[in-house]
Amino acid sequence: MERLRYFFEAGVVGTALWPDDVESPYGYPAELDRLPISAALAAELVELSEWFQSVIDWDDPGGPSPWSQDERDRFNARARAALAALREELGPRWTVVDRVRPVD
Repeated sequence: MERLRYFFEAGVVGTALWPDDVESPYGYPAELDRLPISAALAAELVELSEWFQSVIDWDDPGGPSPWSQDERDRFNARARAALAALREELGPRWTVVDRVRPVD
């Protein structure tokens, strides 16, 4: 059984998947091209990780997010949809643990 954690990290672009083992054959964080997922899903994960970087006002990282409620809702919905697609594409041999905290 393979296991990945799913979350977005400030400053990390290109993935939202983290193996439990830093010596994972998939890289740490996971390199999407090493995983048995479609190119479309990999592109969606890259886009989401890039989008997530703008949740922080990098001129005032401790301050409020510049995202509107609409943008938060859209991001959260796409992040949930991507998780469902990941679980579907990876199948029963994989466990994908949801560690995404909804952006509020």
